[in-house]
Amino acid sequence: MPESIEPKLELDLAETRLTLLGTAHVSRASEEEVHQLLQSGDYDAVAVELCRSRFTALMDPKALSQMDLFSVIRQRRVAMVVASLALSAYQQRLADQFGIEPGAEQRAAVRVANELGLPVFLIDRDIGITLKRISANLSWWKRYTLFTGLIAAMLTADEVSEEEIERLKEGDVLETTFAEFAQDRRDLYVPLIDERDRYMAARLRSESARSGAKRVLAVVGVGHLKGIAAYLEQDHENPVAVTRELERVARPSRWPRFLAWGLVVLILCGFGFGFAQNTGLGWGLVAAWVIINGGLSAMGALIAGGHPLTVASAFFAAPLTSLNPTIGAGMVAGAVELSMRKPRVGDFNRLRHDVLTWRGWWRNRVARVFLVFLLSTLGSGVGTYVAGFHIVDQLFHAGVS
Repeated sequence: MPESIEPKLELDLAETRLTLLGTAHVSRASEEEVHQLLQSGDYDAVAVELCRSRFTALMDPKALSQMDLFSVIRQRRVAMVVASLALSAYQQRLADQFGIEPGAEQRAAVRVANELGLPVFLIDRDIGITLKRISANLSWWKRYTLFTGLIAAMLTADEVSEEEIERLKEGDVLETTFAEFAQDRRDLYVPLIDERDRYMAARLRSESARSGAKRVLAVVGVGHLKGIAAYLEQDHENPVAVTRELERVARPSRWPRFLAWGLVVLILCGFGFGFAQNTGLGWGLVAAWVIINGGLSAMGALIAGGHPLTVASAFFAAPLTSLNPTIGAGMVAGAVELSMRKPRVGDFNRLRHDVLTWRGWWRNRVARVFLVFLLSTLGSGVGTYVAGFHIVDQLFHAGVS
């Protein structure tokens, strides 16, 4: 067995001897350590801190080109995709600076395991579920500041030293990225670190028992090392029940939906009251609603560099979609942009690198679709409240007079 450089723990799980190797996801030393340990021939299975989607993205460079953008838009997963992209791009920026592939130690573990014919266990929770549980644990304002902070970190040109990269071993790289913008790290710690520690411990138990492996090397971020070990030693619940519990996503609160429909009813009642006055007020309120709501949504699409028809669609869709909370102006504008400027294979292949710069967001057709969706949605949202207050003000003055 070669002398270990990275932090390492040895544990016994029933009939399985488990080695937990703590690594930094952008460290040359971590990649070399993984390669040496597996080449020693002491292990008959490998576990990696990856979920199925991250595994596919890491091992298949063309995975992004298979993304169904229409489905992403229709299911309103644009913000989730952009957040995931921001995380991977942040890691990519660090890796590019030193010529290291992001997740190189995970890739090395999978590659060597395949060469040796060893089974590979994907033990991490799906990144989408983790992001949803983080979102559910934060207030809307914290979600907004976190999202904007991630985008800002992705686009910053500041360089980091290799010593600072090695310091990422003090914690999980995702936590390091997230926590920089969080007002309360505890809000992030539970779903981002503690739950994943418990989830990966449960997965290690179930996969080791299922496979019958006698020696397993688990390659995980060093920030998870002690937490996983603690759960392996203390938590004796059924591992399948644990993973199901931690994969459950709470239903969204109903009050935002009630508020949205309440606003729709208020606006429609305002229109009705305006027309009942027989003074032309009704058409004036409708015109204000269309111009303000549609204008701000169209402005968002224009700032995003949308096609002229995309801008026009945002203008005409926003006043209507704002009266139907089940569909958004961004969905319409994004779909039109996607139809008018279909992304090329090269856009998908360059996506992770293009989003590292402001210019790249507008140059890359995939990223620009995301921008159109987000900015036209934001414009329509702001326009709804601005126009709503304007209508209330006009009705108030009409009632006073």
